[in-house]
Amino acid sequence: MKKLLKFSVYLLVATALLTSCKSKERSSTTGWNYNDTKWGGFEKLKYDGQITGPNLVLIEGGTFTMGLTQEDVMYEWNNIPRKVTVSSFYMDETEVSNIDYREYTYWVDRVFGETYPEVYRKALPDTMVWYDELSYNEPMVQTYFRHPSFDEYPVVGVKWTQATEYSKWRTDRVNEMLLVEKGILNSNNEQKDDDNFNTGSYLVGQYEGNVRKNLKDFRTGESRPARFEDGIMLPEYRLPTEAEWEYAALALKGKQSSEGDEMITDRRVYPWDGGGTRYQKRDKYQGQMLANFKREKGDYMGLAGRLNDNAAVTAPVRSFLPNDFGLYNMAGNVNEWVADVYRPLTSSTLRDVENQDLNPIRGNEFKRLQTDQDGRPVEKDSLGRLKYRFFQDDELANRDNIRRGDALNYRDGDKESNVVYEYGKHTLVSDKARVYKGGSWADRAYWLSPGARRYKNEDEADRTIGFRCAMTRLGGAAGNGKTGGNQFKVKQKRGGSKRRY
Repeated sequence: MKKLLKFSVYLLVATALLTSCKSKERSSTTGWNYNDTKWGGFEKLKYDGQITGPNLVLIEGGTFTMGLTQEDVMYEWNNIPRKVTVSSFYMDETEVSNIDYREYTYWVDRVFGETYPEVYRKALPDTMVWYDELSYNEPMVQTYFRHPSFDEYPVVGVKWTQATEYSKWRTDRVNEMLLVEKGILNSNNEQKDDDNFNTGSYLVGQYEGNVRKNLKDFRTGESRPARFEDGIMLPEYRLPTEAEWEYAALALKGKQSSEGDEMITDRRVYPWDGGGTRYQKRDKYQGQMLANFKREKGDYMGLAGRLNDNAAVTAPVRSFLPNDFGLYNMAGNVNEWVADVYRPLTSSTLRDVENQDLNPIRGNEFKRLQTDQDGRPVEKDSLGRLKYRFFQDDELANRDNIRRGDALNYRDGDKESNVVYEYGKHTLVSDKARVYKGGSWADRAYWLSPGARRYKNEDEADRTIGFRCAMTRLGGAAGNGKTGGNQFKVKQKRGGSKRRY
């Protein structure tokens, strides 16, 4: 027994010596230790990659032909086909539902309702969109958003501006949850007014929260709050761009050849194969509808006992078969807001504009954080958010990539173009016109094509329009631990040498 005990002590001592003698990871270019206070404290994370946020699906990017895939029966010529590339991103598996949006309005009321009741009222969807002079929809006005029978149905009556605000709120709630799960913050249900968790305010030190245990600062040896560079928090939830939405809806990954390296030339009319709206394969789903839409005049759901899409208006957000990316209702059910400002002509028609074939969008607003004379962020606003402003022209004078902060009407309605958008006089298009896509329960099959596009002012709502969120993918396009394509994966060895495997 004594010998065994003595041997155990020796083993512990030897293990401790080996551990203490083990060299720390070093920089391959300077030889200095990472994560070592004696060598300056420069930190290198052991990071496995961006996690997938709640309800999101990774959409691996690629090249596709954006634009109409069917005859332009409306003769609008507002989506001329052109080849573009979309970077990898995340998309909501489903449309945002009533229960999801009620969680948002509940939080807004709990945090701001007492002091700023107008903020709560501004967040509420417009339930009056259900009214119609010649239809009996009054029960929907009172029940669709609030009654539990419609919890899993898509929220409607939400303006583009409200969908954008929801996305910002969701970003903060998810990041707060991640910090709580990491043991950095304690959950705090006593947040009020400007004393609430906001990602930007937290990162610049204007919100501390109920701290449980901060991270170690290798520069000082003390503790510090989390930084975005720690890889714990996620990028912002946002509305998808039109290109992202269309790419995700088509889901052309299901059209690749068996080798997986070459796209079949045939394009999809809808988010599924074929030109019809019924399931074709010979199994239990054969003949069933693939989307919720209006089949013909007066026919919203078929005959009793044999309903075609089982929904006179909207259907639950997980109805019908998902597309090849795993996304539900990318055709039908409700139209969906996207980020883009609408223009009758796409960017490909602007002869003097180049490099718009990677992640195209119209609607950029370039802003910077408002700072004081010492370069520190000014005090957050009454709702706890940081303040931003547009870049001034003189700040961008020496740049060759952007020339202005507000690029909503760049080369199409601005002073450099020959186009003038006078809303209400010559056109209904303005910088407030936002694109929506996808078709709805009230639309005919033509509008189910991902290439079809319409617009509505950002401060208007509709009973046929909802939304879903997207998020930028950081790092590898194919996902964590994957290289994709024909890349070699390179392993870095200490001292700078590399080997392929």
